[in-house]
Formats: sequence, structure tokens, C-alpha cells
Amino acid sequence: MSRSRTAILAALALVAGASGTALAVVPGDAGITAVPCTVDYKVQNDWGTGFTASVTVTNNSAAKSSWAVKWSYAGNQKVTNGWNAKVTQSGTAVTAANESYNGALATGGSASFGFQGTYSGSNALPTTFTLDGVTCNVDGGGPTGPGPTDPGPTGPGTKVDNPYAGAKVYVNPEWSAKAAAEPGGSRISSQPTGVWLDRIAAINGVNGGMGLRDHLDAALTQKGSGELVVQLVIYNLPGRDCAALASNGELGPTEIDKYKTQYIDPIASILADSKYAGLRIVNTIEIDSLPNLVTNTGSRPTATPQCDVMKANGNYQKGVGYALNKLGDAPNVYNYIDAGHHGWIGWDDNFAPSAALFKEAATTEGATVNDVHGFITNTANYSALKENNFTINDNVAGKSVRESKWVDWNRYVDELSFAQGFRNQLVTAGFNSGIGMLIDTSRNGWGGTARPAGPGATTTVDTYIDGGRYDRRIHIGNWCNQAGAGLGERPQAAPAAGIDAYVWMKPPGESDGSSSAIPNDEGKGFDRMCDPTYTGNPRNGNNLSGALPNAPVSGHWFSAQFQQLMQNAYPPLS
Repeated sequence: MSRSRTAILAALALVAGASGTALAVVPGDAGITAVPCTVDYKVQNDWGTGFTASVTVTNNSAAKSSWAVKWSYAGNQKVTNGWNAKVTQSGTAVTAANESYNGALATGGSASFGFQGTYSGSNALPTTFTLDGVTCNVDGGGPTGPGPTDPGPTGPGTKVDNPYAGAKVYVNPEWSAKAAAEPGGSRISSQPTGVWLDRIAAINGVNGGMGLRDHLDAALTQKGSGELVVQLVIYNLPGRDCAALASNGELGPTEIDKYKTQYIDPIASILADSKYAGLRIVNTIEIDSLPNLVTNTGSRPTATPQCDVMKANGNYQKGVGYALNKLGDAPNVYNYIDAGHHGWIGWDDNFAPSAALFKEAATTEGATVNDVHGFITNTANYSALKENNFTINDNVAGKSVRESKWVDWNRYVDELSFAQGFRNQLVTAGFNSGIGMLIDTSRNGWGGTARPAGPGATTTVDTYIDGGRYDRRIHIGNWCNQAGAGLGERPQAAPAAGIDAYVWMKPPGESDGSSSAIPNDEGKGFDRMCDPTYTGNPRNGNNLSGALPNAPVSGHWFSAQFQQLMQNAYPPLS
């Protein structure tokens, strides 16, 4: 056996042991698994201050319709231009993504590209390459030319199918303390909730509070010898949440470069720290963003000028793609894109277009579908998990439930059926068949005395639905500090087919927005949907907002809401 083949097999033992993934068989070596991909990196010309290089990637796994090769430099090399690939660089990390004409990469197929770069000092060759997040072992056991051999996988191993399976989930000490301080709050203060990074300052901590490293350090303590998931909400896009003033952020519509360099890059650097490699980090990527480009633009009655601006400049897609690309590099990071909820994109004219838009964002700025582990629905919303008193197929008094005012021709009546159905649509749109869904159940319990015990009267389709629905909102478009809401299912792993977990990504008790205008230095405006006297707009059928009174600025503690959520919890609190 040759030295090069021995080196490849040694690397294979590391890859197979870490991932458990079936790899292609090396021809001529029955039962021996091949590397999932190989990368041949060659410096063609080097004149002391610059160089040109050629790269050939060979795919030994399933055929691909798009691809991205990534590596990092040990020195100060800077890529200046490339050909036959979109070559971008952030710090020392380089991403080469396919052009439109060479995205197809068959099993055993190769693609080649080149680039020019500058440097000073030494021009050390990169030692580790990935193809769509999977570590490649380079032909001959190492990169062409001098340098280390057998780079093996980066980090502790490749991703697991469901990060929540067999793992505890991080309890945010700051939220836990607020919950425990409330009367009766100790009943839920040990529940895991999301950590919201909703502005640049949150990375290092605001007003003496915990920053990202503080949370990750605390997570290491909670982890012990087992597995632990840390849930982060990545939420600071330029022109954020273009259709809701209460959650508008600090970055203007055109500040995409600031988003990349001052927000995503610092987060990515922290998550890549080897100190945290043993944590499973779940990112919820930019809630309330992409669906706005489908539902609130153009000639639709729900359109807003701010959303038209974001659709025109493409910065939602660019920001989401950049976040997926940079944050997904670490093998212990799991990206879940926010997918709205059934009362937003469950209609025929929103459903497939939303999945297509998500695919566009997930293949922008060097990202690929392999940077997406799944999607999350109902984040910070109130849609009921499962409506047991009726189905979308019911007919009452000669009419389908879809004709009721509440359902209003939607294809879905609850979040579980929507999440499972939308997962299928996302796979059809080009996402990997193994993607999982998360459902935020932090405020969709709808229990208490108002919870119907059975179906409504069959007098009309409206009496049937309104009498039997658990979701007691005035209109399904109401989203701000909803009166009558309750805590939903407690966080749990793998509760249903296609669902990775029920989560409390929105910390119960944190306001959605202020009931009246409150000056603040957080960039958060006043949205009339948070005013209980507001009589609505086209997005909620011109109904009352259903919001609780006396609410503080979004993200701030709202004791009255927290007490109501506990009171109306379903399943009830003991």
C-alpha cells in the first residue's frame, strides 16, 4: 500500500468515526470508504508579494446542484479576484461558491476555479478544506506542496441529525432570575429560553448584562459531562422587520456592510472559539424578515414602503445568506431559518413563494443549503400548536372551514400541520431532505377558562370554528402582547414527525412592544398594533389589536403578561 493511500485511510478513520455518515467506496478496495470530497490546491505563480492559485474540488458524495468550498489562511493572504467561482473572504476565511454555469457537481465529478491574491511574509498553504460544510481530505493526504498532511475534520466532528436529541438546553440565568422573582414563577424559571442578540451591543452585553461569551461560559458550566444546546436568536438585519415598527432595529436599510463586519463577523469569531466546541449552538436566523418580502410588498393591500425598499435592495437575502455562511462554518453550529407561521404564509399565494425565497437567501453570499440545518416557525408568535376541535377538511352547513372568517382560505389551521407541510415544500424547493423543524411554543398554549372543551355549534361555519378554536385572538394577524395567551408545550426534543423540538425561543414575559410611544436608545419604535385601542389595518382585517395595556418597550420585562401566560398555560402549570 502506498504512502498516499495510507494517509487517506488514516484521515478516513477520523471522518467516519466522527460523523457516522456512509461514504462512497474506493474502487478496488471493497469495503473501504472513500473521503467525501478531495481538494487539490496549487500555487501556480508566486512573486513574493502576490500569487495565483488553482483549486480543483472532487465530490465523492451525492450529486449537488450548488457547492461552496471553504478554507482559512494562517497568514495575511488576501484574495483580490477570482474566476470560475465567486471567491469572497472575511478575515482569514475564504469561501468559493459556484457560478451559475458550474453549480452541478455529480458524484465523482470535479470543478476547477482560480484566483489571485496578495500577501507579505510567508504564503503558507491552507491545510483544511470543506465542501458544503463537510471536511475534505486532499488527494495524497495533504495539500499540494509543503505543509502538514492528513488535516482530518475540523472541530470535534460533524453535525448530528437533531441537536436536541439526548441533550439538555441552556437556561439563561438572566431570564431565569426574572421569572423566579415573579409570584409562582419558580414553576418555570428552570426552562430553557433563547438568548436574543438583537443589536451589536448585545454581543458584549448591555448595561452590565451578560454578553455572548458570558452566556457560552455559563453554558459550559451547565453542560457538565453531557450534551448541551445553546439557543441564540440572530436578529439585527438592515431595515429589520419592515412591517412592524415595535421591533425595528438599529441598522438602516442600506447598512449591510455594518451588519456583516460589526455584527455577524464578531459573533462568528466567538462561536468558532475552540473553547466552545463541545456545545451544540442553535441559531434562529433573523425572525420576521424574509416572509415580509412575499406578503408585504408590491400591489398587495398589506404592502408597506419599507418592505418594498428591502425587496428592491436585496439586503434581507444578502444578510441571511451571509449569516448562514459565516455562522455555519463551525461543526457544532446549527442554523434554523425563521419561517414565519401558518397565519402568515399558510395561504396558497404565500406558501411556495416563501420556500423559493428562502432557497434564494440560502444560496446567497457564499451560503449553500448545507448551511441550513432546518427552520423554525411561530417564533415570538401565538398560533396554536394543534387545533383538536376541527380540521382543514371539515365541512359545516354546506361550507368548508376554509370559508370561515378565522381560517379565511388558509390551507392550515395550526402550527404543527403547517410546520410539517412546509417542511415538505422546503425540500421540494431544494433544501436537504434531512432538515428538521422547530416550533416556538412559548406563548401558544391558550388554556384557562376560555379554552373550548369541544367543537363549536354547527349552525354556521363561523360558529363552528369560533366556538371550537383554542387560539382566542381577535384575528390571526394580531401579534403584539396578546390578551388571553398562555404558555404552551414545554420545551422537548423530537415531539412529532419532522420536528426537531418544541422550544421557548421567545422568553415568556418579554414584551413585544410598548402600548404607547416610549423614548429609548434601542432603535425601537411605537407600533399601533401594540396599542389596545387600535382598530387595525389590512394585515389584521381592520380588527382591534387585542394587545395588553401598559406594555414596555420590546424585549423589556412585562410582569402582567408573564402572570397571564402562567395563568393560561396549557398544559396547565402544577
